[in-house]
Amino acid sequence: MTPSHLIITRTDNIGDVVLTLPIAGYLKTLYPTLKIGFICRGYAAAVVRQCRAIDYVLEVEQLTDPVKSLRASGADTIIFGKPDRTLAKAAKKAGIAQRIGTSHRVFHWLYCNRLAHFSRVKSDLHEAQLNFALLRPLGIEFMPTLAQLPDLYQLDAAAYDGPVALDPRCFNVLLHPKSNGNGREWPVAHFAALARLLQAHADVRLWVTGSENEGKWLMQHAGELLALPNVTSVCGQLTLAQLAGFIAAADGLIASGTGPLHLSAALGQRTLGLFPPVKPIHPARWGALGARAQNLCQPAACSGCKDVATCQCMLAITPESVAQVVLGWHLNGRPG
Repeated sequence: MTPSHLIITRTDNIGDVVLTLPIAGYLKTLYPTLKIGFICRGYAAAVVRQCRAIDYVLEVEQLTDPVKSLRASGADTIIFGKPDRTLAKAAKKAGIAQRIGTSHRVFHWLYCNRLAHFSRVKSDLHEAQLNFALLRPLGIEFMPTLAQLPDLYQLDAAAYDGPVALDPRCFNVLLHPKSNGNGREWPVAHFAALARLLQAHADVRLWVTGSENEGKWLMQHAGELLALPNVTSVCGQLTLAQLAGFIAAADGLIASGTGPLHLSAALGQRTLGLFPPVKPIHPARWGALGARAQNLCQPAACSGCKDVATCQCMLAITPESVAQVVLGWHLNGRPG
């Protein structure tokens, strides 16, 4: 059955949500009249609402009666981008005709009637590509190349209206040092060294982004970075919608594997991802994908780093190599 009204669920982190959007973009291209809803956590909803392929967004925290809400939606198909027992059970009770989930979750055998057979952990595909395997139960075998994915995000940022203004006279680069525990982070000492290297370029301005809690952590552990005259912290000062606008209005972003990295890449911003050569968190699986995105990763295989805080693979990405990327961006000028 060709769907006429489909819901995608992805109730985890911002990066996972962003990398799921291309399947909506592709479905909209394939079926222009298809109505697409998206269920996500409230904190990620602002990003999903900026996707042109999504017709409406439901915040999972507001679904006090999931069965009633799903039945009222009128959807004929639901795809579980992230396994969710409660929503899968509710979708079956709501009578949604096609319920698609991965076969490796036992409860999907109970509540889903279309199973996708694949393993994320063992795959060599990028996470954004893997999501397309969820379309196979609909008879869709398309698997995009990495080069095809950027056009499928269909993501735009609203005009920035936040409390802090970028310096229009400068080349503004965002640094996002923390990852909310979702990946191996580039050492904050390296971020400080990068900022010192860029001090020689008076028109390069650095802005540190992050949550309020991440800002507090940085104040305790990265005082040297925050004290530099070319660095300004906006941690905790921006909503997610404002952060998206801030990213789009800037000239580039640097981060490890975290949500703002993927958001920046999806918005078409200059983006640099910093990764270890460790499966399954290496750039081949989680790297930034965008028209102007690139990733740095040391070529040597990981020697078995266990302590994330002292990961030698991340230490091996030098501030000089990152500065070279930033100065290359700067040389090519600001976006039009």
